[in-house]
Amino acid sequence: MSDQFLWVIFPYICMAVFIVGHIFRWRNDQFGWTAKSSEFIEKKQLMIGSLLFHIGIIPVIAGHVAGLGIPKEWTRALGISDHMYHMGAIWGGGFFGVVTFLGMLILTWRRFAISNVRKLSSASDLIVNSLLLFIVFIGMYSVIGTSVTQPDFDYRDSISIWFRSLLIFRPEASFMSGVPVAFQLHILSGFLIFAMWPFTRLVHVWSVPLNYVGRSYIIYRRDTKK
Repeated sequence: MSDQFLWVIFPYICMAVFIVGHIFRWRNDQFGWTAKSSEFIEKKQLMIGSLLFHIGIIPVIAGHVAGLGIPKEWTRALGISDHMYHMGAIWGGGFFGVVTFLGMLILTWRRFAISNVRKLSSASDLIVNSLLLFIVFIGMYSVIGTSVTQPDFDYRDSISIWFRSLLIFRPEASFMSGVPVAFQLHILSGFLIFAMWPFTRLVHVWSVPLNYVGRSYIIYRRDTKK
């Protein structure tokens, strides 16, 4: 029963909250749909941490999509052996994982250590930063650490199949029974952040200012009458 809750019920609850929560917030709190920038308080650490995090997180997300969504038979058909894929996941994923972790570490340190930034932060801001830092750290350990302690483990034979079974609404919790604890913690905390997403500053991810590209320049003129 615990396996059914952790690997079937809990993921579906989190995704339902993710979808319904976004709809509810958009309909009722559009003015609060913002990242609440604290740049005017401290800029240097924000710039470095944000740059590192965003440079790293995009390839990390792409790697998750490929690893979870593409069966290994497809990559083999493209001429990518399991060993090549494994090395790419470790070295490529490890590199961008470290970049993401450093960025998140700087942002989290900044939010907790700088008193004025901390005073401006809500409880959800502090929780989200801490949880994201944990997710990135445990994800790195899952890939790099498990390759040393359990070199025969291949997440594409278990986690990926389980994840795809969720997507087609035919969940198979049994695939997660032998998965290392680090991977399990990474997955559960990942679903938890999805459930929290609509109620935090993370909603700003969907507000990419694409209209800025074609917007006219704002012209500032000096008041010569003063």
